[in-house]
This record gives sequence, structure tokens and C-alpha cells, in this order.
Amino acid sequence: MTVADTNLKDQIRKLVDLQVMDEEIFRFKRELREKPAEVEALKAEFESKKITLKSLEDRMKVVQVAQKELELDLKAKEEGISKADTSLSLLKTNKEYQARLLEIENLKADKSIVEEKILLGYDEVDAARKALEAEKVTVLQYEKDFNAKKKQVDDEVAVINDQLKVKESQRSRIAPEVRPDYLSRYERILKNKDGLGIVKVVNQSCGGCYMHITEQLFNELKKFEQIISCDQCARILYLADEL
Repeated sequence: MTVADTNLKDQIRKLVDLQVMDEEIFRFKRELREKPAEVEALKAEFESKKITLKSLEDRMKVVQVAQKELELDLKAKEEGISKADTSLSLLKTNKEYQARLLEIENLKADKSIVEEKILLGYDEVDAARKALEAEKVTVLQYEKDFNAKKKQVDDEVAVINDQLKVKESQRSRIAPEVRPDYLSRYERILKNKDGLGIVKVVNQSCGGCYMHITEQLFNELKKFEQIISCDQCARILYLADEL
């Protein structure tokens, strides 16, 4: 007996079997589309943490360079004071001597200011170092979490792909048993209705859009003379108790 010779009830049964598989196939494909988004969201969060870490590393370099410049400035002022002190004995007039003393006092005052800045700089360097180390720990944990989650998602994707192949293989064995015109109609609806091409009538309502089925249409479904679709959503209808 050819596919064309089979009765409509048998064809409906085949379509229902296909629908069971297609629901899973659509679900698997949807999950495969969503999984990369999960990884990208985690990656984006991880990358934002790396940016924060980089900014703290840059900040650390800035305060270290500033501290080094202050230390060099302090050394220069100390050398200036030392040279000025040494030159006092070489001065010949009291005016020159007093001027040099004033110069030394100014250098010492400047030195004192630089020393205060260096002390404050130590606190700034220490705070920057602590913030950097704390962020390194955070980033390291994020990296571990990201890698673990990515592996989990990759494993899930591999499982889903295997399950999808099995379902598609099973579907390929059943699909040829459905009349081409019925199959084409079903698959067109399936595509347009997000993986739901044939639905059972529940409480005299369409199982897809829940629109009430008229008594006349309900009786027509019992006859199995032609494929009947919902007037609202166009999905193929069937009565589960009649199959």
C-alpha cells in the first residue's frame, strides 16, 4: 500500500507523531540559539572586570611614577641644600651669606613640602596596590567561573546536538510515510507557528490558539474526510479520542 492509499486517520496519526518530534526538534534548536547568548553575556561581564583591572593597573603605574618623581625631587633638594651649606664658608660678604641662608631655608621648606607629599603618596600607592590586588582576585574568580560555565554550556550544546540528530533521524523515517501534500501543508504551518503545526482539540477549543471550535467543525473532524484547520490560527486540528 502506498502513502497515497492510506486513510486520513492514519495520516493524522503520522502527523501527530511528527509533531511530537518536531516540538523537541524546535526546542533543541531554540536552546542551541540561546546557549551562545549565555556565553556572550558571561564573557561581556568577564571583559568588563578585565577593563576595571586594567584601569587599576594604569592607576597604579601613575601613582608609582608620581611617587618616583617626588623622590627624585626630594633628592635634588637635599643635594641643593648640601651644596648651599658647603658654599657658606666660601662667601665673602655678610649680604651674600644672608642671601645663601635664605636660599637654604627656602630649599628646606620646599623639601618639607615634598616629604609630606611623599608620605601621602605612600598611602596612595598602598591604597592603589590593595585595590589592584583585590580586583586581581575578583577577576581570577570571574575567569574561573566563566571557564567553568563555558565548559558547562559547551557540554550542554554537545548533548543537545546529539539529541537533535537522533530526533531528526527518527523524523526522517516517519516523514516519508505522510502524503507529500499533507506534509508540505503541515511543515508550512509548523514554520509559521513556531513549531506547532497540528494540535488537538481540548474542550472543543483549538489547542494552539484556544479559539472555540463550532459544532459543525467538531463534527467534520470526526468524519476524517479532509484535513481541517483552525479558522483563527490555521493549525491542523485533530480529536485525540478519535485516533
